[in-house]
Amino acid sequence: MNPPRFMLFIPSKGVRQHMNKTKPIAALAMGLMLSAGLAACGDDDKSGDSGGSSASTGASGANAAIDAIVNGSDKKGGTLRFEDSDDWDSPDPGNTYYAFSWNFARLYSRALTTFKVAPGTANLELVPDLAESLGVPSDSGKTWTYKIRKGVKYDDGTEVKAKDVKYAVERSNYSTELQLGPKYFAQYLVNNTPAYKGPYKDKSAEGLKSIETPDDYTIVFHLAQAFSEFDYLATMPQTAGVPQAKDTGLKYEKAIVSSGPYKIDSYERGKSMKLSRNTSWDPATDPIRKALPDAIDVALKQNANDIDNKLLSGATDVDLAGVGVQVAAQPKVLQQAALKKQSDVTTGGTLTYLTVNGNVKPFDNVHCKRAVAYATDKLAVQTALGGPLAGGAIATTITPPTVTGYVKADRYPVGADNHGDLVKAKDELAQCGQPNGFTVNLAARSDRPKEIASAQAIQQGLAKAGIKVEIKQFPSGDYFNKFAGAPSYVHEHNLGLMMMKWGADWPTGFGFLQQIVDGRAIKPSGGTNLQETNLPAVNKLFDDVASNTDVNARNKIYAQVDQLVMEDGGIVPLVYASQLLYRPANVTNVMVSAAYSGQYDYLNLGLK
Repeated sequence: MNPPRFMLFIPSKGVRQHMNKTKPIAALAMGLMLSAGLAACGDDDKSGDSGGSSASTGASGANAAIDAIVNGSDKKGGTLRFEDSDDWDSPDPGNTYYAFSWNFARLYSRALTTFKVAPGTANLELVPDLAESLGVPSDSGKTWTYKIRKGVKYDDGTEVKAKDVKYAVERSNYSTELQLGPKYFAQYLVNNTPAYKGPYKDKSAEGLKSIETPDDYTIVFHLAQAFSEFDYLATMPQTAGVPQAKDTGLKYEKAIVSSGPYKIDSYERGKSMKLSRNTSWDPATDPIRKALPDAIDVALKQNANDIDNKLLSGATDVDLAGVGVQVAAQPKVLQQAALKKQSDVTTGGTLTYLTVNGNVKPFDNVHCKRAVAYATDKLAVQTALGGPLAGGAIATTITPPTVTGYVKADRYPVGADNHGDLVKAKDELAQCGQPNGFTVNLAARSDRPKEIASAQAIQQGLAKAGIKVEIKQFPSGDYFNKFAGAPSYVHEHNLGLMMMKWGADWPTGFGFLQQIVDGRAIKPSGGTNLQETNLPAVNKLFDDVASNTDVNARNKIYAQVDQLVMEDGGIVPLVYASQLLYRPANVTNVMVSAAYSGQYDYLNLGLK
């Protein structure tokens, strides 16, 4: 997922999200890799030690929200205020991939399954949401059946039916109009013959034959091959019901039908979103949502540094993107004891990296790609992101250490000081026929100061090897659908290099890697495989691993995938990302989400 697109866990919308797709649209086990760094800042306060309790609601202090709930409360009322430096790719649950978007969408939509609303790694446990239970597999894992809860209603008072979930998957995975989310279902479901073209082109009553709805409350998915992790697909907002009569394609984001406790009263792109209570929501059908605020307001296109200042002063409640405070605010938070007690340094299994597109010359030559890998000044990038504490640890693999399948490796060492190896970089340039270097464009998101700063650090590092970089800035909301994630635009505008942050769509090596390095994840727009990796050996490994029930064997395959993609040079890992989050004292039920790229879990936030 882009975190926060995160992917999602994702990607970076930041990880794209991302999502994180960087985003997500999601992340894995989370660690406090920075606790030592916080202590080094001179804080002697020990109140942040939660004792490892995953159920505490009285925790306080720095990093308390990582493993516990801070300011636990059931108090209702008030307006919860979110702000974002840009906008959604789309708030349509079927057409989004940022981690923050998947996180936030649970307020107004209900997927078949979701992640447990609990602090710490307990958050990675799957639980039923719209469905009564997790999926029931049969036919050796090629068929998955879910029962829909009775009595779940949309904001217009009509009941959510199985056919609505079927239609939601069809529109999000098979239409050419909706391209911003992942296409997992299209990849694994049996397709019709001739191939099903989605509900906007196929007007038959039957639709996709491999999704059956034998009654109003039963939905059955038939897969072309066994897929042991299918329950994770069911967590995606793409399984939130959409009544066919209410669907307006790309315009649906302006009139989304809510199945959650809040309905969207208005959404003005680039300006704001306002939500109020869905009076048809019945808490008896929903064991995970508290629905505490009376209203939720989102201000969009706000200056990132201004958002930080508002958080610190209490003028706003949550940074929607969940990327952490900017570099300018980090010293204030870390050096003032009163502020540091309300902060959390989190990592959600996310990676900040540079993509090198092999379809943009001269990167059709692998040695030119490798020259970039050797010349990259990773220490400068880490510093631009906030250093080892708030930026993250220097990365040498695609798979972060907290993701299953990680194996320590360093294909392109950049020197003991991590400033780059110019000797090896120039040797690779000579081998690719560019001994004097070349000029290339680098894409980054204009509304993310830390990303722009890291792009500038890359620019300066590559210049030492003779690689001249021109930075092209694009808004986060359109980064994937119009620019970096649209191959035709990338090729035409020489976007050989692109900034990316990514978190896993679900907590396995498959959930982290598949959407960013499988050739079948390349799409005409909304793509997350920005470097357009399309290696037959890698694609086959994903096919092999999907039905493999041996966890250890799967993890070895994920390590192979990492090694093959690194050898190809399409991804330059920069840092295993972390972020410094700040929680105003008036916000209740604050806890870090391992499932959504290390952001705060938005589902049950309230106000004192």
